[in-house]
Amino acid sequence: MKGDKSMASQQLRKKEIYSEIRETAPPPSKKLNLNTEDWWAVWLGFGIISLILLSLFPAPTLPSRWGNDGSFNIISSIPINNIPGVILTGGIALLIFWVAIRFLKTEIKRNFLVAFPVLFGLSILAYVLGQYGPWRHYGFNDVIWALVIGLFISNVLKTPTFLKSALHTELYIKTGLVLLGASILFDRMLALGMLGIGVAWMVTPIVIIVMYLFSQRVLKMNDQKELAVTISSATAVCGVSAAIASGTAAKAKKEEITLAISITLIFTILMMIGMPALVRLFGLDPVVGGAWLGGTIDATGAVVAAGSLLGENAMEVASVIKMVQNILIGFVAVGIALFFVSRANSHQQGSEKKQIKGKEIWDRMPKFILGFIGASLIFSFLIPQQTVETVLPTIDQYRGLFFTLAFVSIGLESNFKELAKGVRGGKPIVLYIVGQLFNIILTLLAAWIFFSGKFFSLPF
Repeated sequence: MKGDKSMASQQLRKKEIYSEIRETAPPPSKKLNLNTEDWWAVWLGFGIISLILLSLFPAPTLPSRWGNDGSFNIISSIPINNIPGVILTGGIALLIFWVAIRFLKTEIKRNFLVAFPVLFGLSILAYVLGQYGPWRHYGFNDVIWALVIGLFISNVLKTPTFLKSALHTELYIKTGLVLLGASILFDRMLALGMLGIGVAWMVTPIVIIVMYLFSQRVLKMNDQKELAVTISSATAVCGVSAAIASGTAAKAKKEEITLAISITLIFTILMMIGMPALVRLFGLDPVVGGAWLGGTIDATGAVVAAGSLLGENAMEVASVIKMVQNILIGFVAVGIALFFVSRANSHQQGSEKKQIKGKEIWDRMPKFILGFIGASLIFSFLIPQQTVETVLPTIDQYRGLFFTLAFVSIGLESNFKELAKGVRGGKPIVLYIVGQLFNIILTLLAAWIFFSGKFFSLPF
């Protein structure tokens, strides 16, 4: 009887694992699946760029700078005659993302047409507050206010259920990053990328290995190997995406992957606001600071937002380093899968070894990076310089709008009470804090070596 119960329990566990893999892993079909969030970010990004180049896409109308004279006349940020333009900008953004939502396999598309205008309205509010000169001088730009507004609603008022259908954070961020590629000329991206490899590809594997060994030998998380490696990868690579990819590769429980994501979300918000302040406090070179942010802050959008607080060059460096680091997702996932089959879970049947394929590297690599690189190549070599200078301001304005939409969404999705439930228990949070501190120190050293200009020349 006990044997039957044990067998039933094992079967149930297998079903949970397979269910989790189906939810997080790419489809097993041999055909290239182009209907994914990553690919839609590429399609949308290139669609917007093409229409702007053809003069078929109007520049967005957004709140302007105000309050530099010391007054607090908030109406001056959006003059009455600009309101129709702001509404038109919201309609264009709605249409852009509705096209993707319409085709993506998501369960929360029903209320999108109603919810998105509310999200856009909150983003405009963030823009108005972020354009106030005296506050902006101290780094309180629209992205910071977007996060604050979202967090206030989520934690004080509670996010309305209908609004959740518009919270497609990753889609907004990835589309904005494809547009960002147009602003970064390829020779600079190539130079920054080569230096970025020194920061991202050298530090990342060291942090993963050290964190995992710390979890097993110091924290004694021997019965939580899957959770430990998931937290380690999320800390060292790129947060949520890495947690899902590495957790699936290690066959972690759904609750363990959720716990890793909860921890990274909490600290991503804190680091996004706190680390630029530390760069200024310690008087670090903004470019070194940007490299430091790019290698440590978990989420790509958070990296861009934090980097923007230090200036354009810092944002460029931070973005490229995070992109270079994101490429490691596939390799890390395959390495973890091989490790757990051959070493950590050596009792598993040998037949599982056949399931590990090199194709997983391609499956797990963020495809929006290809759009970022493609946009950089096109604007570097195919578009006349005069045209580039003409269209880039419009492209950059849309990119900024999409990032603001994303950070309002992050705030609306982040409920500290719910996140705090996941980090109770001691060891996982200790693992993250110790590992992130190690990551911060090691990345700062690497950022100084590769981006201080003392050892390598910079393309600025």
